[in-house]
Amino acid sequence: MPTLAVLTAAGSGTRLGLDLPKALVELDGLPLVVQAARRLCASGAVDAIVVTAPPGLREHVATVLRDDPGVNRPVRVVEGAGTRQASVAAGLRAGLVEGPDAGLVPERVSGLVPGPVDVVLVHDAARPLAPPALVRRVVEAVRAGHAAVVPGLPVTDTIKRVTPARADDPSRAEPVAETVDRAALRAVQTPQGFDRALLVRAHEAAAHRADDERSAATDDAGLVEALGLPVHVVPGDAAAAKITTAHDLRAAALTLREER
Repeated sequence: MPTLAVLTAAGSGTRLGLDLPKALVELDGLPLVVQAARRLCASGAVDAIVVTAPPGLREHVATVLRDDPGVNRPVRVVEGAGTRQASVAAGLRAGLVEGPDAGLVPERVSGLVPGPVDVVLVHDAARPLAPPALVRRVVEAVRAGHAAVVPGLPVTDTIKRVTPARADDPSRAEPVAETVDRAALRAVQTPQGFDRALLVRAHEAAAHRADDERSAATDDAGLVEALGLPVHVVPGDAAAAKITTAHDLRAAALTLREER
């Protein structure tokens, strides 16, 4: 049965300090959204992709994906929403509900997938260099019976839990409450993988939060956890680092050079 990937690319990327949305910032001559889509396709584990585009840029994103030879799976582009959770929900609707869609890339798609989807990946274009092997590892874990799977890396920094600083302390120094045992901690990445029915159920249960920036989820696995259901972690990959700042973008360019 097919695997669908929802690729979130609707973020503004203001912390990059550039005048265009993060997903359209170029890395090695290609927009981040194209870099990410290429690797999803190269995994061989993804049958179709739904991309959530920045407001007003759906057609542009569809064009850059259509014109790239490395994006060789059916692609549908829809406009994202105000929060990541709402954007993922929009991507799920576009990928799992049949019907015409103005964001369809017509040269690639005649019906997005050939049958009912059983596995859904949720991936961030802000992690454009997630290796194909990582994508396969997540999908394989879901197909092995783990209904919610996230990749993660061991935490190497010493972690301390703190209490709020006193209001009358001008230094704003925060007292340390404890040093957390990092052996059981993981820094979570994407793509995250899910049994389709479980992910849809998790989003439906949290739909009341989706449009509120203060309470909307930034992690789909967290929606599954909110149902009281287990989430499993598989080994992540340092190449799947998130691009947030200009320094991150330079580090990603270095990663590409090292790959070559």
